[in-house]
Amino acid sequence: MPRTSLTRRVTFAAAHRYRRPEWSAEKNFAVFGNCSREAWHGHTYTCDVSVSGPVDAITGFAFDLRTLDEVLEREVMARFDHRNVNTDIPEFAEGLLVPTCENIAAFIATRVQDAIGPSGQVTRVWLSESPTLWAEWIAD
Repeated sequence: MPRTSLTRRVTFAAAHRYRRPEWSAEKNFAVFGNCSREAWHGHTYTCDVSVSGPVDAITGFAFDLRTLDEVLEREVMARFDHRNVNTDIPEFAEGLLVPTCENIAAFIATRVQDAIGPSGQVTRVWLSESPTLWAEWIAD
């Protein structure tokens, strides 16, 4: 059966820092550069989340937009907007996930999929922290 995807874009501001606590400041700087500096730095992230499913013959929806908006508000906006990723999101705490675009995109994909359950499939999360840097998570 053909599947179509629905994509919603959200934008949020968040601060972060790249750092491995088991490494020296010198090694962190050698690997992560300025992103490892003690003072946090922030971005205005752009995040596209695509959910696919068969198009419903009655509604014409591949996935209910209202449900997607509610999930993105709860799982992305409330969690990340105007937050410090390292200190406000437990999974990115010191020594756990480094808050790279790649890790944040995968985290968002998992949270959204868990929230929508079997009613749709997250097929893509595109996350940009600037016009020249982004990561794309794509379902297997």
